[in-house]
Amino acid sequence: MKAFLGMGLLGSNFVQAMLRRGEFVHVWNRTASKAQALEKAGARAFTQVQDAVRGATEIHLTLKDDTAVDEVLMAAEPALHPGAIIIDHTTTSKEGAIKRTRVWKEKGFTFQHAPVFMGPANALDGTGFMLLSGDEKIISDLTPSLEKMTGKLLYFGAEVGKAAAMKLAGNAFLVCLTAGLKDTLTLSKALGVSLEDLLTLFGSWNPGALVTARLQRMTGADHSQPSWELNMARKDTQLFIDATQQSGDQLLLMPAIAALMDEWINKGFGGHDWTIIGK
Repeated sequence: MKAFLGMGLLGSNFVQAMLRRGEFVHVWNRTASKAQALEKAGARAFTQVQDAVRGATEIHLTLKDDTAVDEVLMAAEPALHPGAIIIDHTTTSKEGAIKRTRVWKEKGFTFQHAPVFMGPANALDGTGFMLLSGDEKIISDLTPSLEKMTGKLLYFGAEVGKAAAMKLAGNAFLVCLTAGLKDTLTLSKALGVSLEDLLTLFGSWNPGALVTARLQRMTGADHSQPSWELNMARKDTQLFIDATQQSGDQLLLMPAIAALMDEWINKGFGGHDWTIIGK
């Protein structure tokens, strides 16, 4: 029997998928009504976390942060089945994942951090990505169960906490991507470019396909053979800023990027590839 703690959009859809596979699941949430809503799908809801985990050999969590994970597990501890496996899908700090892995092992339990790149629809359909690192034997034992929950398991080696680090790195990219798109929309508005025009452009020219090559270029040793000179990239960046200011709007990221470009130009790298600013 499994227990699932945290019935947000992700957790509740994970549970619904488990129920569809014929698994028996206890559920709990701080707001009891969210757990109780899953009873009509076949889950058994509890208002006390100890009651939810009692008898469960596999406990999953999708909570807010390190503090929430620690508080909920502390509350659940007196009723945990001896040797139970705790699988935490919460996005947490690397340090928190490392500490919990050690602390719960000392208490006689297996703690495995397994953050995900999955939205609610992925959780329901068993698609997306689940990240793992740590003891290879533990992960091998958990693989049959976890594979049912996701489209692909990504194993990042034996280093405890590496999965947490990878999730944070990936989320950082998503945050920057969204902020960059905000600047793109603001500039487009200033220039009279419609959303439909942007979608047409990106539907044919997919800059996302350049990420791997761009990372390799940025982290390479030689930027002296430019495909786009830093001086020219800086000129274009100023065009972005000027056009937006003329319309009465402000860009979010571009002024900071322009300042970074100026630093590298002042160091004498204006004729180098512009990706040198990533050094």
